[in-house]
Amino acid sequence: MALRTFDPKEVSIIFGEYIIRGFAETQISVARDNPAYEMVIGADGEATRVKSNDRSATITITLQQSSPSNDDLSTIALADELSNTGLRPFYMKDNLGNSLFSAATAFIEQIPEASFGKTANDRTWVIKTDNLVAFLGGNN
Repeated sequence: MALRTFDPKEVSIIFGEYIIRGFAETQISVARDNPAYEMVIGADGEATRVKSNDRSATITITLQQSSPSNDDLSTIALADELSNTGLRPFYMKDNLGNSLFSAATAFIEQIPEASFGKTANDRTWVIKTDNLVAFLGGNN
């Protein structure tokens, strides 16, 4: 049995030309939108496994209100709204481990809800892709 290390500072997230930084407590979550397989049971109890070719996914990045990456993501979102130029590659790697997620094309679904008050508030960015390549590994 070996002790392993995870360091959130060693997670690299790149969207388009921007290295994302200034994360909130939960920095990123990545989830496929649909299961890879579904089981269908017939009237007589026979089962069939049906493969889904839907590799779409939702990527949620949570930034601190003061993060400079809010400017970068807002730039991409605004350009997309004005001229349909928001498709960018996405890449996430745990540099101390083996987890890797990538997509050739992804887009910002919508800008986050913004609230301003007595304390700093997080900004939650939702990015969508139609074809996520995912490898969820352990740490060294």
